Amino acid sequence: MGFKERLKELRTKKGITQETLAASLDIPESTIRRLESSDEGLPRRERLEKIADFFGVTVDYLLGRDSNQNSTNDLSELLNDPDISPEDKELLKQIQYLPADKKRLVKELLAAFGNELEK
Repeated sequence: MGFKERLKELRTKKGITQETLAASLDIPESTIRRLESSDEGLPRRERLEKIADFFGVTVDYLLGRDSNQNSTNDLSELLNDPDISPEDKELLKQIQYLPADKKRLVKELLAAFGNELEK
């Protein structure tokens, strides 16, 4: 299985549209459509890493060079952790699909709240 098939498979397993994936990765939707349908090359390294991180897989898995999906992304483990409340799991899911600039805002807000709690 090659890159375009893996990308489409991961996206459909996650139950998200090309539009949602594009917004989450902060890349044009037309790029996602092209990546899923064309054999004309691969995205640049930074984009490959971003896609792999989003799905919690290795770049090698995404490229079809490895059948092992394991990655350093622990989100799926967190979502299956019985010690994390359903509300917190829902927040994690919502944050996961945010574009990169919105994730930075969430991170800054959490840091500000943390600083206020320490006072």
